[in-house]
Amino acid sequence: MSTRLSRAGERRLGNVNALLLFLLVAPVASAGRQPPPSQPDRDTDTFRISMDVALVVLHATVTDRQGGFVSNLEQGDFEVFEDGKPQAIRVFTNEDVPVTVGLVIDHSSSMRPKLAEVTVAASSFVKHSNPEDEMFVVNFNERVSLGLPAKVRFTDRIDQLQTAITAAPADGQTALYDAIAKALGELSAGSRDKKVLIVVSDGGDNASALNRGQIMKLAQRSSAVIYTIGIFDADDPDQNPGLLKHLALLTGGEAFIVNEVSGIVAISERIARDIRHQYTIGFAPANAAGDGASHAIRVHAQAKGHERMSVRARTNYVAAPGAELNEKGAR
Repeated sequence: MSTRLSRAGERRLGNVNALLLFLLVAPVASAGRQPPPSQPDRDTDTFRISMDVALVVLHATVTDRQGGFVSNLEQGDFEVFEDGKPQAIRVFTNEDVPVTVGLVIDHSSSMRPKLAEVTVAASSFVKHSNPEDEMFVVNFNERVSLGLPAKVRFTDRIDQLQTAITAAPADGQTALYDAIAKALGELSAGSRDKKVLIVVSDGGDNASALNRGQIMKLAQRSSAVIYTIGIFDADDPDQNPGLLKHLALLTGGEAFIVNEVSGIVAISERIARDIRHQYTIGFAPANAAGDGASHAIRVHAQAKGHERMSVRARTNYVAAPGAELNEKGAR
């Protein structure tokens, strides 16, 4: 395998010239607000990774035992295992790069009193994000719709995102699975290599055409990292925190379950920081031709001066035969 990293002014993760099974690039956040964390001078538009064989690219969040981000590790501090076997790391970076972010917002009737706080949380997320992020909104009750105007596919403007969330009525039932599928498909149109979904819901699913198994397969085949926020009422018969936790674990995101909607503002800010403090780690899998099977991944970090570090990353991938997978799992 030959791997080349080229810079020309600004850096960004660019085109992959051969089979790319999953691209989970070190994330960031979005527009017109706080400056990125300190880093070397770079031009975020021309950082490229190109390679001559299949590559699995993960992003990993590393925290210490107090829950703080560990951001000063080197390549030699990491180990990657596929199906229990150690893999040679071919690509390693630790940079804040733009992402495509989908906000998936529950608009079922039970969410009506909570949407104002959800909108505030979304605005706070944008303020703490990378200024070059691009975002979209998927609203859902028993129907699924895009929140932005027809001619605006992505935005980094807080006012447009606020309108996209608040303009949709809150009534009806919950088609959570269909909404996630719609958002995963929409991610494929984004121009950023790193893809993230943030799903906010106060219930399970009682109205989708798709089922849980189908959504899990789509998430496994997608490159998206999924963060979930469950705002459950204690007496809600449809609540399904297990689904939200599984989606996050599978894709390398994080699940947050809260009882008070006021807590989601702080959570949204944490997610934005999480996206911006990640390592990009790439390895060439043993099954480079693609066998169509699911393969377990484990990332471990150990470094002098750092004890009891925890690493969160995608837990498996599908080695799809023949071509790169898009967000819909199509080839």
